[in-house]
Amino acid sequence: PPPPLADGPAGVRVTAHATALPSPVLLASAFDPQLARRYGEVIGREGRALGQDVLLSPMVNLIRTPYAGRNFETFSEDPLLASDLVAEEIGGIQGEGLIATVKHFALNNQEKDRDSIDVRADEQTMHELELRGFESAVRAGAGAVMGSYNKVNGTFACENKELLTGILRQQWGFDGWVMTDWFAAHSTVAAIAAGLDMEMPGDIYFGAALKKAVQDGSVPEASVDRSVRRILGVMDRFGLLGGTVPERPARDPEAGAAVAREIAEAGATLLHNPRRALPLTGSAAHDIAVVGPTGAVPFVSGGGSAHVIPDHAGSPLDAIRSRAGRGARVSYALGEDLFGKTLPQGVLTPGTDLDDRRVGAGQTWTYDGTLGVDAADEWTFVIHYSGAVRPTVLLDGTELFPVLPGYGEYFSGGLTSTAPDGLAIRRAPVALAKGGHRLQITAQGGDAGQTFRLRRITSATRAADVAEAVSAARRARSVVLFAYEDATEGKDRTTMALPGHQEQLIAAVAAANPRTAVVLNTSSATTMPWLDDVAAVLQMYYPGQEGAAATAAVLFGDCDPGGRLTQSFPVSDTRHPTAGDPLRYPGVGGREEYSEGIHLGYRWYDAQGVEPLFPFGHGLSYTSFAYTDLTVHPSRDGFEARFTVRNTGRRKGVEVAQVYVGRSPDLKLDQAVRTLAGYRRIHLAPGEHRRITVRVAARTLSSWDAGRHGWVLGTGRRTVRVGSSSRDPRLTRAVVIGHGRGN
Repeated sequence: PPPPLADGPAGVRVTAHATALPSPVLLASAFDPQLARRYGEVIGREGRALGQDVLLSPMVNLIRTPYAGRNFETFSEDPLLASDLVAEEIGGIQGEGLIATVKHFALNNQEKDRDSIDVRADEQTMHELELRGFESAVRAGAGAVMGSYNKVNGTFACENKELLTGILRQQWGFDGWVMTDWFAAHSTVAAIAAGLDMEMPGDIYFGAALKKAVQDGSVPEASVDRSVRRILGVMDRFGLLGGTVPERPARDPEAGAAVAREIAEAGATLLHNPRRALPLTGSAAHDIAVVGPTGAVPFVSGGGSAHVIPDHAGSPLDAIRSRAGRGARVSYALGEDLFGKTLPQGVLTPGTDLDDRRVGAGQTWTYDGTLGVDAADEWTFVIHYSGAVRPTVLLDGTELFPVLPGYGEYFSGGLTSTAPDGLAIRRAPVALAKGGHRLQITAQGGDAGQTFRLRRITSATRAADVAEAVSAARRARSVVLFAYEDATEGKDRTTMALPGHQEQLIAAVAAANPRTAVVLNTSSATTMPWLDDVAAVLQMYYPGQEGAAATAAVLFGDCDPGGRLTQSFPVSDTRHPTAGDPLRYPGVGGREEYSEGIHLGYRWYDAQGVEPLFPFGHGLSYTSFAYTDLTVHPSRDGFEARFTVRNTGRRKGVEVAQVYVGRSPDLKLDQAVRTLAGYRRIHLAPGEHRRITVRVAARTLSSWDAGRHGWVLGTGRRTVRVGSSSRDPRLTRAVVIGHGRGN
C-alpha cells in the first residue's frame, strides 16, 4: 500500500491534535542549526506516532519578495542560512523514521499565479541562491523531493529534465523519488522522461495514461521500473517493505510543547527598543493595558498546509496576567474587531435573531426582510458558520459571500478565517446608502445541522473600539499592543502595511501612552510608519501553541530575545528588491524574470545603496556585547575567523555573531558586496567572554560560472567583517584566498 503522508512545515497536519510548532521563519530567526534538528525530531516523532510515513516538508524556497504568502513557511532570504537549517531539520525528521520531502523544486517564491507563471532565472542566480538549499537537503539524505507548480525557464518544473535529471540526479546524486505538488503534473511522456516518479494526488497522467504510453511504446517500460525502484528504495531504507511497519512511538505532548516554547523564545526578535521600555519592570510590569485582537485570541499559525490542530493554545492576555501576578492590574481592549458585533435591535424588519441561529439537520431556514441603515456608511458583514456549505446571504439581490475563485475556498488564514469557537468566517465590505436594504438568507441544516451568525463592523463600531483602547492606554503605566497579519498558502499579500485599521490604532494608542510596545504576529516584513511613536517592537511571527507563554517570558525579561532577522525589512512598498518592475514581480503575461540576479535580499540593498528599515541579521538584546581580537587564518578549503565576544551588560543574554565576506578581486563574475559566510549563536552571562571560531568553507567563497557550469573559488584579497547584522560590522580584517576551484 502507498505510505501515508501529511503536510508538516510547522507540525504534523492531520485531523488529530499535534504539537503546533512556531513557524519555520521564527525557527530560522534563532540562527541555530541544532535547534532546527530538534524541531525536525519533534515533527518526525509525532508524524510516526500519528500514523504517517512521509512528511511533505520542509520548504526551503528563499524569501525573494516580502509579499509571498508562504514566507512564514520557509527560512530566509539567505541561501547559507537556509541550507544549514534544512539539512539539520531533515536529519531530525528522518532520524525518527519519517521520510522528509523537501519542497518546492524550484523557484516557487510566490503564490500569485503559482500554477502557471514562467520563472526566468540565469544559471548563476539559480545555483548560488535558490538551488543551494535543495542541494543541502539532498546531501542530508532527503528521501523525496516535491516539484513545484511553476515553469522554470519555459518548462513546467515537474517535467523539467534539466532540473529533475541534470541537476538533481546527475550533479547532486539524488537517489530518492520526485513527486509533484498537488495537481502539478501536466503530461505523461515528458514528465517521466524528465525524471518525475510520482503524480500527486491521483493518477490523471501516471495511471491509465501511463499504462497506455508503455503499451504503445511512448514510454519505455524501463522508465517505469526506474521510478518504481526509486520509490521502493526509499521505502526499504525506512523499513517500510518488510511486511510490518516499524513500531510507532507514542506521542509525548509535553516534550513537544517544551521544544515549541524554547524555539518561540529563541526566535523572538526585538526590533526596536530605544527607550528600553522592554523588558517590563517595576510599575510598568504591574499596570499594563493589553490591546489588539491577537492579545486575547491565540494566533498559532498561518493558513494552508502549515495549519496544525494544537494540543492547546493560550492567549497572550492570560499569559501576561499570569506572569504579572495577582497584585498587578492588567486590562484589555479589543482595538480592532476581527469577528464583528451583533446586529442591533430594531435594524431588521421583521425582527429576528441572527446570532447563533441554529438550523436542524435536514431542515432549511430562510429569511426575507429589510435591513435599515440610519446613515450612509461602509459596513463589513461577517458570517460565522458551521458545516461545509455556507449560508446564502443576498443584500439587494447581490450575494455577499460567493464561492471564491481559484484557491480562495481552500486556503485561508489561520486567524481571520476562524472564530474563537471554531466556526468558519467570511467577510464582505459593502458601501451602504441610508435607508432600507432587502436582506435574504437561506441556510441548510444538512446531515448534522448548522449554526451561523451574521454580524457587522461599521465606522461607528471601529471608532468605539479605538476609543476603548485609547482609554485603557491612558489609564495604564505601560501598553502591550498585539498587531497581526494573516498570511496563507494560495495568495500573496498586496502590501506590507498592517491590514485593517491597525496603523491608526497604533498611532492613537501610542499618542495616549508613549510606553507602548508593539508585538507583531506577522508572516514577513512589515512597514512601520508608526515606528518612531512606539517604545518597542517585538517580532514574534506565528509563534505556535506555546507562543503566548513565550511572548510573556520575553516581555518580562525572563529570557533574552535571541532572534535575528532572516530577511531584510523594507522602509516602504516602493523600496525593495521586487518593487517597481512588474516583470520582476508578480510577472507580466505569465512570465517573471529574476532580473535582480544574485542580488537577493540584503545583497540588493547593498548593491543599490538603499537603507532598509531593519537589515538582515538585525535583532536587539536586553544586554550589550563587545567584539575584539579578530584574526583570520586561511586554510586549505577556506578560512577560519576567530574573535572574542564579551557581555558588557548586567543581564545574561544571547548574541548572534555574523561573519560576512566581501568580493573577490580575481573573479569577473557578478558578486555581492558582502555575503553571509558563517555565524554563531552565543549565550553569555554578565561579564563573560568567549573566543569564537567560525570556519568558512571554499563553497561559501565560490561563485557559479555559467561558462564552466561549475563553482569557481573567489581568490585574492577579500574583506572579512564580523558583527551583529549585515549593516553592523564591529571588526574588519582581510584574508588572501588561494587559487584553485571551489568544491
